Amino acid sequence: MTKPSLLNAVWSRIQEDLDTAMREDPAATNKLEVALMYPGVHAVWAYRLAHRIWQHQPALRPFARAISQLARGITGVEIHPGAIIGRRFFIDHGMGVVIGETAEIGDDVLMYHQVTLGGRSRGRFKRHPTIGNHVLLGAGAKIIGPITVGDGSKVGANALVVHDVPPNSVVTGVVANTSAGEPVA
Repeated sequence: MTKPSLLNAVWSRIQEDLDTAMREDPAATNKLEVALMYPGVHAVWAYRLAHRIWQHQPALRPFARAISQLARGITGVEIHPGAIIGRRFFIDHGMGVVIGETAEIGDDVLMYHQVTLGGRSRGRFKRHPTIGNHVLLGAGAKIIGPITVGDGSKVGANALVVHDVPPNSVVTGVVANTSAGEPVA
């Protein structure tokens, strides 16, 4: 990719992130406000830079981790640079969010504060959740382990999810159950 096209791609992604925040947060009044004062957006931008380094410059992975830790200190959002995050991802409020190294997040995901996408084992393998497209993760939700939350699903506030969630489901509680009251397999 040439430098002008890379800059255009970066600028386009920044604009897309700002548009997403404007769409997802009714309190957002303008893009300048979002760009300057939304820590969830800042955390995503820092992640995108750190992730690019993580993916394309393996010798600089410690630097990518340093970027993610600096962003954590500034925003209260910890995103490992090895995580994979899709487009139009918005973290509303942000504080206390943790996204682990092998987590995968699809497009158009809305995440509220204090959400954890965590592991429940040690080792160098897939140990964090996969979140589908168009998913809403409520405040304080904990999605733990190498499970999948299907496209279009909603995870309620403070839910603990340790099993796969089918597409277009609503899960709540500890341990989370489907809205039909049946345990999630």
